[in-house]
Amino acid sequence: MKPTLTLLAVLLAPMATMQAADATGSLPRSLPLTEGVDPAGIAKFLETMEERRFELHSFMLLRHGKVVAETWWAPYAAEVPHCLYSLSKSFTSTAVGLAVAEDRLSLDDKVISFFPESLPPQVSDHLAAMRVRDLLRMAAGHEKDPQNEMVKSDDWVRAFLAQPLVRAPGTQFVYSSAATYMCSAIVQKVTGMTVLDYLRPRVFEPLKITGVTWDTCPRGINTGGWGLSVTTEGLAKFGQLYLQKGNWQGRQILPAAWVAEATSFQIQQPAKPGSTRPKEEDDQRQGYGYQFWRCRHNAVRADGAFGQLIVMMPDQDAVVVMTSESRDLMEQLGVVWEHLLPSFRDTKLPADDAAQEKLTRLLSTRHLASSNGVAGGTITGTQAFALEENSLGITRLTIANTDKTVTLTAKVGDTDHSIVHGLGEWRLGETAMPGTPTKLGAGTLATAVRKVAASAAWLDASTLELTWRYLEFPHRDTVTCRFDADRVTLSFLSSITVLGRSAPTRPTLTGKRIAP
Repeated sequence: MKPTLTLLAVLLAPMATMQAADATGSLPRSLPLTEGVDPAGIAKFLETMEERRFELHSFMLLRHGKVVAETWWAPYAAEVPHCLYSLSKSFTSTAVGLAVAEDRLSLDDKVISFFPESLPPQVSDHLAAMRVRDLLRMAAGHEKDPQNEMVKSDDWVRAFLAQPLVRAPGTQFVYSSAATYMCSAIVQKVTGMTVLDYLRPRVFEPLKITGVTWDTCPRGINTGGWGLSVTTEGLAKFGQLYLQKGNWQGRQILPAAWVAEATSFQIQQPAKPGSTRPKEEDDQRQGYGYQFWRCRHNAVRADGAFGQLIVMMPDQDAVVVMTSESRDLMEQLGVVWEHLLPSFRDTKLPADDAAQEKLTRLLSTRHLASSNGVAGGTITGTQAFALEENSLGITRLTIANTDKTVTLTAKVGDTDHSIVHGLGEWRLGETAMPGTPTKLGAGTLATAVRKVAASAAWLDASTLELTWRYLEFPHRDTVTCRFDADRVTLSFLSSITVLGRSAPTRPTLTGKRIAP
């Protein structure tokens, strides 16, 4: 197999301006004014995000390779990796680029050549023609993303190859997470390693990005198109790496030619049905690269559902990173153009103590509200309930109520799963409670135990509302407990559903009071 990139391209890559991380791996910090960024513009960006009710979980802004603004909305925190959904695709693309540079595959290799054991009985002309390049460009030839059909099988590769192709590969953009999964499967086939393990010594370790996890399919292949979790600063480093054309601290981590090719225009996306927005104003139609999106203002982004964003702005030498649970990613990106883009200057700005003090105050006081309600309720001390049979397998529920906390314990078999809630405040913990965490996308999680922030409030004397925020995911659950004489009813509502998406369903639990 012949690579489309050569090691010569690596050696000849231009050295971009960069700043070294410190000994701990942290990016260097600076003040906005020092790096030519107006702090008033950053403050207005933060204020506008909250005024328009975008739920951000983290924000980081880099200029000239230095962090000039950063914040996390408590209870989310800097050290906790965040689920990235489709932003994962850009990391899978990076693994493909490295495999090409190592002469392990070519972008023009036929997809069927990697999986002769998984082919359907009849290989169509379209399937025979599909290349790795077509997968990267979201032009595999399907009518729609075959992900939903693919994940019903325990052999996702075989299921993908069995899906009908309605057009010649390479001719039309159709967004496909399944296509990215196939890129992951191909990297694993030619390297003998998962994409995560392959990237670890090549990207994550040189950049000192730690705590990375990635979901897997039933055959142990990283899901590729989703399922990756990385910290906010890890995302900022990844964006900076691409902004620096693959160079990191004097070492060419990625071939500069690959960075240029992956982030350049490769295929045109069609307009969404019913869209009346002119193309020049539509960040969804500026062209697609290899699992990267072109944007207005000569920017490039990696993005994922609910507002996971890395925006690389070469003309401004800047990187913007956000994690969130956003209702509209494009509107969220629009606030970047509205307030951050005009904030960049070509030179150091004069001192503005008032603007910097305001920004510092905003950055240091971001938080997400906990549950609020009335004082007290019908449950005092510790109460136990025997539950009717349910698909979660919970047989017994115990609720312990104090003046500061509510502890809910669910018994499954011989195991107790407890979550401690602060009354009107967040309490941090971990849980493997059945049905948690709520998320989109199939795949096996790296670990069953997940970080949770929980709060509780009595809505009235007989209704207790519990909020569970999964700190490694964008989402939260609202659990409503209603008490009526000796009966209890528990219902679950995911924030995914509140935002209009279809979330995994859980049963309403009912039970009768028993002795604790």
